[in-house]
Amino acid sequence: MNNKPENDTSFEKKTIDISIKLILILLLIAWSIMIILPFATPLLWGIILAITLYPLYQALLKLFKGKKGLASSVITIVLLSLLLVPTVLLISSILNEAKELKASLDNNTLVVPPPNPKVAEWPIVGQKLFDAWKLLSTNLESGLVTYKEQILTIGQKVATSLQGVVSNITMFSLAIIISGILLAFSEASSKATSVFAKKLLGDKSEEYGKVVVQTIRNVAKGILGVAFIQFLIMGICFVLAGVPLAGLWALLVFLLALIQLPGIIVALPVIVYIYSVKEPFPATIWAILILICGLSDNVLKPLLMGKGAPVPMVVIFLGAIGGFVLSGFIGLFTGAIVLSLSYKLTGMWMNENPNQ
Repeated sequence: MNNKPENDTSFEKKTIDISIKLILILLLIAWSIMIILPFATPLLWGIILAITLYPLYQALLKLFKGKKGLASSVITIVLLSLLLVPTVLLISSILNEAKELKASLDNNTLVVPPPNPKVAEWPIVGQKLFDAWKLLSTNLESGLVTYKEQILTIGQKVATSLQGVVSNITMFSLAIIISGILLAFSEASSKATSVFAKKLLGDKSEEYGKVVVQTIRNVAKGILGVAFIQFLIMGICFVLAGVPLAGLWALLVFLLALIQLPGIIVALPVIVYIYSVKEPFPATIWAILILICGLSDNVLKPLLMGKGAPVPMVVIFLGAIGGFVLSGFIGLFTGAIVLSLSYKLTGMWMNENPNQ
């Protein structure tokens, strides 16, 4: 009879002991998450880039006779150069233009050329744009006073956009460096990931791992690849057709393609402009070429995104779109991964034999 209170006391002590340990472990995990949270986005991008670029890394390994550090360094340096060199040139150009504009305003030497009368014929915004442009070209001071609020609003938006661009470029630079480190230690990273996945998912870990890797590569090809191809071919068309600010129009095509909007959105106003400045026959030729380029994503996307996919292409596509709406650009990948894994898990559950 006397043993029961002792047993109860011992059980209570063990319960309290286990509870305290669990609380400390949870506190440690939560603290670790809070510490690493600021690096979550570049870390995720680093993992995505490493998985996407791993085939290229393997090819370079063969070329450099197994020198892992050299292969990963080449990839990192090339990617950083592709990201940072154009950015530095662009920002430098913008700053120089801003300085020249300020100097012209201070010295009263700024001259706005008169608008082409055909600008007034542009749909929707043509007449308003023509009137504003004409006022600025005939009486700059009066035009600046009249459109002061609009000019300030545009200036603030441009400054905010530049700040966002610099922030994103810094983040992507960090992600590229992380991807280079992961590639250099790819074997160790793969083993650690496999052990963790096996603890979490058991015997199905390898299958789900393949789904994640293939989904990331398919999204990279089907979204980033198509966006880059459209940026390239439409940019070339814009330059050859003599469209002003061709690079900016091409960049807009790239950004729209990333959020899964068709390039035709940019193509249509460009075609209207071409018809306003060229003869009908050459304008029609350019219009046909630009329309074909603008609609090319309808052919390229299924070819690139569906090739070798572990799940139906529509699952990846819906996951990418839903993920983008929910989480922004990173959601293109996380959404596709989560929905693909959910599809595989649902399929496994549906096909499970209850009699076994």
